[in-house]
Amino acid sequence: MKKLIHKGWRPALVLILLLIIWEGSSRMFDVPEWLLPAPSLIWQEAISGWSQYSHHLFSTIQLTLLGFAIGSSFGLLVAILLHMIPKLREAIYPLLILSQNIPIIVLAPLLVIWFGFGWLPKVIVIVLVCFFPIAVATMDGLRQTNQELMHYMKMAGASKAQIFRKLQWPHAIPSIFSGLKISATYSVMGAVISEWLGANEGIGVYMTLASSSFRTDRVFVAICLIMVLSLLLFGIISQIEKALTKWQSKEADQQHG
Repeated sequence: MKKLIHKGWRPALVLILLLIIWEGSSRMFDVPEWLLPAPSLIWQEAISGWSQYSHHLFSTIQLTLLGFAIGSSFGLLVAILLHMIPKLREAIYPLLILSQNIPIIVLAPLLVIWFGFGWLPKVIVIVLVCFFPIAVATMDGLRQTNQELMHYMKMAGASKAQIFRKLQWPHAIPSIFSGLKISATYSVMGAVISEWLGANEGIGVYMTLASSSFRTDRVFVAICLIMVLSLLLFGIISQIEKALTKWQSKEADQQHG
């Protein structure tokens, strides 16, 4: 906790100064609320308007978690398959890279045409956003395994499955969590984009309604909610990573001891 406070006070101070400048400028220059509301007005709306956007928030959380879970699982599965079957990796990996050049916002209308306005196209959008960072990070982590240790295990008669389970997978865990943290932040963005397709509720819907009615304060509330959700997911995955790496280090010390 002390370490977190020691590292975090500088960015927190910069953020507070920016908010003070923003608040002072809005009042000094009498900026219209519909153009750029002061932080105090945004905060008031965030508190007083809870009943109006709470169901939107919970809908986005459910959609984000579902899409993130499916996208993460699919990314890990594809990465393992491509790593274990080199010829398949040579055939598929360039197509994965090429697929990332297609903007999600362009694919979204096609998904609506193909799958309708239900939950399926929205989940697919989040899965597409989450899948690539996890797959690439996992494959990179698996490829960067210590070659000397791998050679030693092969000489000892270890099978391909044993090498993967005992050496490559533990070695790739930091890379996997790096991909998970990136995908966690992307998943919230993907959920909001998917809600623009024609959902009945969600932060994306709340933002669209606020924008069309020139309620800029509500638009900023939606932006803050998206940022908070992304940071929460990132923080949860970071804590899981710390707990897992500590457990692994303790287990390794016990084995060596």
